[in-house]
Amino acid sequence: MRAAYLGLDRSELGRRARAARARLASCDICPRECGVDRLGDERDACQTGRWALVSSVGPHFGEESPLVGARGSGTVFFAGCNLACRFCQNADISQLTHGEPVEAAELARMMLAVQGMGCHNLNLVTPTHVTAQILEALVVAVERGLELPIVYNCGGYESLETLRLLDGIVDIYMPDLKYMSAGPGERLSGVPDYPEVAQAALKEMQRQVGELTVDEQGVSRRGLLVRHLVLPDGLAGTAEAMRFLAEEISPGTYVNVMDQYRPCHLVIGDPQLGRRLTAREHADALQAALDAGLTRLDDRVRLRRF
Repeated sequence: MRAAYLGLDRSELGRRARAARARLASCDICPRECGVDRLGDERDACQTGRWALVSSVGPHFGEESPLVGARGSGTVFFAGCNLACRFCQNADISQLTHGEPVEAAELARMMLAVQGMGCHNLNLVTPTHVTAQILEALVVAVERGLELPIVYNCGGYESLETLRLLDGIVDIYMPDLKYMSAGPGERLSGVPDYPEVAQAALKEMQRQVGELTVDEQGVSRRGLLVRHLVLPDGLAGTAEAMRFLAEEISPGTYVNVMDQYRPCHLVIGDPQLGRRLTAREHADALQAALDAGLTRLDDRVRLRRF
């Protein structure tokens, strides 16, 4: 299966890149709609101006198995983020912006580098706030022979207008579904409208790419893969999240019900979040996914009924 963007006319790809870049002048690339002039290198919530900041590039073998395969997922980690998660495990990258600015030609070179490493896909990690810069680089990379399917690995807080610019370009959407109520969204990530924004975004992603499909080697080329990080004391609204996915996205949605939470960054010592998840909490989360009718949970999880 060819990467989606190879089916687009080159002029259309260029048009979308120009449309995204123009929106940086009074930035509304993400739902925060800060309105700063990022073309003039002004910065606001995402702490990123005209050029994308890249933290690291290379094969990654810790992602979900449909992405990793035998040769790894070709990750480009972007610094900065449109969320401000108090428990972020990569806060040095996402909030302290440890990364180097790269112009379009250099970012295109990085995209081609992971292809040269033999990776199965181009995995854009935390891409939301640099979608325009990614599209600019993609124009260059396609001209130079890029063919890898694109993974859009995001936090779920996405603008529908921006997602529509990516229709026919992104092959695999991998969003988080972090919270199902406004309180945790505001307290923990600074965005009280996270639930409604993320749910609308996931519906648009599903419309574009459908359920996750894999080839004979078990490697995905297209579809939606959702991550849900289970939080202590039910703060993520896991049962409600699983029902939403089963009923409003698809019971065949590929879901990773994650137990990797650990207290770090700004929640160390927090009365609710200053501890790890218990085995019972994760088991209950898995059971909630099964009870909702979801049929495709990440295969690294051992399912048991309690």
